[in-house]
Amino acid sequence: MTGPGIVVVGDALLDVDVSGPVGRICPDGPAPVLDVRAEQERPGGAALAALLAARSGATVVLATSLTDDEAGRRLRALLRDHLRLVTCPGPSTVVKTRFRSAGHPMLRADRGGEGPPPRATSDLLDAVSSADAVLVSDYGRGVAGDPRLREVLTARARRVPVVWDPHPRGADPVEGLRLITPNATEAGVPEADATGVERRARLLRDRWRADAVVITAGERGAILDHGANSPLTVPAPRLAVPDPCGAGDAFAAEATAALAGGAAVDDAVTTAVGRAAAFLEAGGATAVGRLRAPGPPGGDVRERIASVRAAGGTVVVASGCFDLLHTGHLRTLTAARALGDLLVVCLNSDESVRRLKGPGRPVNTEHDRAEMVASLSCVDCVEVFAEDTPERLLLELRPDVVVKGADYDLTRLPEADLVRRWGGRIALVPYHPGRSTTGLAAQLGAAHREASPLPDRRHRPRTPEPG
Repeated sequence: MTGPGIVVVGDALLDVDVSGPVGRICPDGPAPVLDVRAEQERPGGAALAALLAARSGATVVLATSLTDDEAGRRLRALLRDHLRLVTCPGPSTVVKTRFRSAGHPMLRADRGGEGPPPRATSDLLDAVSSADAVLVSDYGRGVAGDPRLREVLTARARRVPVVWDPHPRGADPVEGLRLITPNATEAGVPEADATGVERRARLLRDRWRADAVVITAGERGAILDHGANSPLTVPAPRLAVPDPCGAGDAFAAEATAALAGGAAVDDAVTTAVGRAAAFLEAGGATAVGRLRAPGPPGGDVRERIASVRAAGGTVVVASGCFDLLHTGHLRTLTAARALGDLLVVCLNSDESVRRLKGPGRPVNTEHDRAEMVASLSCVDCVEVFAEDTPERLLLELRPDVVVKGADYDLTRLPEADLVRRWGGRIALVPYHPGRSTTGLAAQLGAAHREASPLPDRRHRPRTPEPG
């Protein structure tokens, strides 16, 4: 099942990363010599934002200006299998080439962008008019300044979430937007000045007549002004990242996807902060070619498994619904982590839980359950699976140890034979009887019924007796 339809409209770029070691200084002048070992092309600008939105599970259309030149054709090829393109005439394709060493940027060279300004076509305007949500990814190259497009965006913002990621050289956002997402530099305030960021967010929200403005401030997180009495501070995980390139696109894409799914703006911003951090931890824009759909922070599980195995470590998997976390879950997962070097939790999806537990479950959505489980210090990664049992995922991950509670019977465990195929083993750990989500849910339901006042029957109309 696909997610909501998101249109990302803005300036698509072609990014090129040239990387290698630096071991000497050029004899002709005081310049480092980069020994080129790799060169990679990837989508940039609005094209990167669209790609990341597609990996959030949404159905995505990229509406952009894209010329049929060599760079434009290469960019089309990078996007072809991931989303639908709707293009309009405009200048030559912009190519940004970044030279990097040890993950750090050394120099950026830009070319392209010559020619007439973009002109929105009827197809592009129709795509925006029919979207469930819109992200304007403005990179200052003219798409967001088209007068006809701005009229359509203003009208669409009255009906669906429209998010605007601005640029210092771009157009001003239109009025009535759900969320505007400048970083501190774009907002004209230092990241370290928390009070200044708060004041600036309020000023910009009033100036742009938006529902909400969030200013992202790197490792300091994000400050959201959404009309409440006080701005909301959303902290970010502390990461040692040499180059934050693409973090703003990841943030805007994830916030748009969350709003398209019905999230409140504060929940959408919180989700976007966490997902943007996970994006950077997994390699950021330079690793976009190998990024998978985002999950809880911690990087890609398959890459982490490969790294642990390369070091001779042991991979452990535990699985379950983990609907209402309790001490039994915590003790089981702590025991599981003690059996190896990496613990992956395979989590039943919402539909899977519903089939197994009944229509009243799960109590918490798979996104909330994944976030709760991932927050435990003993858990390294979380993967969601849609089937009733995790055999398919186990076959893909091939863990060394699969942990189950001691209440399970190995002779009746569906995955037992599967795990033995690659030399893995099933480990039973104490399951702590008396602690279960089903029991906890029943207790909560009983407590709720006891706390609810009984209906007052004194003034209930009497039903007339027959005859």
